[in-house]
Amino acid sequence: MKQYDIVVVGAGGAGMQAALNAAKGNDLSVVVLSKIFPTRSHTGAAQGGINAALGYRDSTDSVDKHFRDTIKGSDFLADQDAVQFFCENMPKIISELDYMGVPFSRDKNGHVAQRPFGGASSPRACYSADKTGHAILHALFEQCLKNGVVFLDDWFLLSLSVDHGIFEGLVAMDMREGKIEAISARSVVIATGGFGRVFWSRTTNAINMTGDGTAACFDAGIPLKDPEFVQFHPTGLASTGVLLSEACRGEGAFLLNKDGERFMKRYAPEKMELGPRDLVARSIETEIKQGRGFGEGMKSYVLMDLRHLGVDKIMNRLPQVRELALNFEGVDLIKEPVPIRPSCHYMMGGIHVSDYKTLATPIKGIHAVGECCCVSIHGANRLGGNSVADVVLFGKYAGIGARLTAQQRDFATTGKLEEDTKLWNEKFTRMRDKKSGINFFAIRDKMAEAMWYNVGIFRTGDEIKQALRTIDEAMEEYRDAYIGDSSKQYNMAFINYVEVGNLLKLAKAVALGAYSRRESRGSHSRSDYPKRDDTHFLKHTLVYKEDDCYRLDYLPVKITTYQPEERKY
Repeated sequence: MKQYDIVVVGAGGAGMQAALNAAKGNDLSVVVLSKIFPTRSHTGAAQGGINAALGYRDSTDSVDKHFRDTIKGSDFLADQDAVQFFCENMPKIISELDYMGVPFSRDKNGHVAQRPFGGASSPRACYSADKTGHAILHALFEQCLKNGVVFLDDWFLLSLSVDHGIFEGLVAMDMREGKIEAISARSVVIATGGFGRVFWSRTTNAINMTGDGTAACFDAGIPLKDPEFVQFHPTGLASTGVLLSEACRGEGAFLLNKDGERFMKRYAPEKMELGPRDLVARSIETEIKQGRGFGEGMKSYVLMDLRHLGVDKIMNRLPQVRELALNFEGVDLIKEPVPIRPSCHYMMGGIHVSDYKTLATPIKGIHAVGECCCVSIHGANRLGGNSVADVVLFGKYAGIGARLTAQQRDFATTGKLEEDTKLWNEKFTRMRDKKSGINFFAIRDKMAEAMWYNVGIFRTGDEIKQALRTIDEAMEEYRDAYIGDSSKQYNMAFINYVEVGNLLKLAKAVALGAYSRRESRGSHSRSDYPKRDDTHFLKHTLVYKEDDCYRLDYLPVKITTYQPEERKY
């Protein structure tokens, strides 16, 4: 059995920030588990920017404007105390990243450059061309290496061991050796990213974004908060779902229907293409539904036109976007418009965080940070530029919080960790020996299709009920799943099988939350309940899993400054 004071699961921006801050002082043992090499983490896919009210491009920008924009963007479901803390601390975080060596683009005065983003009243998205997440991820990795942070790469989280509310440790697989091990810890930080792969092929998420940490916490008794709020990014490439950054629209790209019309004037006459993501995504889908798109069915799309920006601007500020369009869509956006359609991009909901200053969950010893969790600062809809900001700011405080927890509690010895490790070893042997059954990839595709068609951008109660029936069928079929690989080392079939099991649990939580929320708010759009209902649903959803049974509860939204009002752009 391995033993560490603090274990961080996930090596993206949130995980590495947590590890850096947990390891300060060198008096506690800290290790980072990652199922991939750290610089391949999904933070590296963030393109457009990171929000902070620095006021370099617009001297009228302020922390309060950032605060107000975030609350309005969230459709008033974000917790305002947490949002204020977030906005107040972001300028300092940018300075810290700058000091670490993040190569931010610069304005003519040498300041960190800022650009407009959707839903923002001032241009406050700091950027490094269109590779902002990549630049931050590499700088954090360098700092981790400099400070002696220990990484266990190619390790996969299987479960958290909690006995009657007491956290003991976690079970993980060393994929290289095919060895399942128990890891005892005083505290853990879950930073495993989102779970957009519940929609499988129609998502901007990397193939490894399967909600492993979220599912582990869910199984351990921690509720999921607001899982029904799924952000669909307006500009995924039409054929693959690969992300084209919001920086495109921030720099001035147009969205066009088949009539060559800039259709956003119908939906956001003031903000146009720079409306918030939920509004722009619904507008695109409405254009397609009403026959003003190109193509048919799943191959339908509208166009994003950047030609008027000119070669220099595209090559200097959007070089990766051009490369992605060329490689995945065969379109040179310097010369022609690129086909786009909304794609699942971000989960506003996740592991319930009960203390935004320490990122603690209801179970002592377990902290969570980044897209895997819900603080909540994004509410019903996240603003572009607030996600990388979220991971680096709250990653810092998760590390500090986990460090305090590790100093306050001893290693637990309930026997649950040993028992869980034995059960996982038995399961690994059983699945490798199994000779027949249902192909788990077929189960995954069944789930993803049900989610896209029934719990997508537009939803109805009947459609969500159909999705729930299909997910229940898929979960039953999963019991007889077959992996077809008897090897021990690098048995990726077994890893993928566990990932699909995680996605099924989370998909059901998303659908249950969506069915029970009988209103339209932010990214959650119910055609049968088209209005926001503050009287009954100005509250957070909490979904609990108790063995195989799910139950729902609710939690009040924390309102400190801004009372809910109609959201207009």
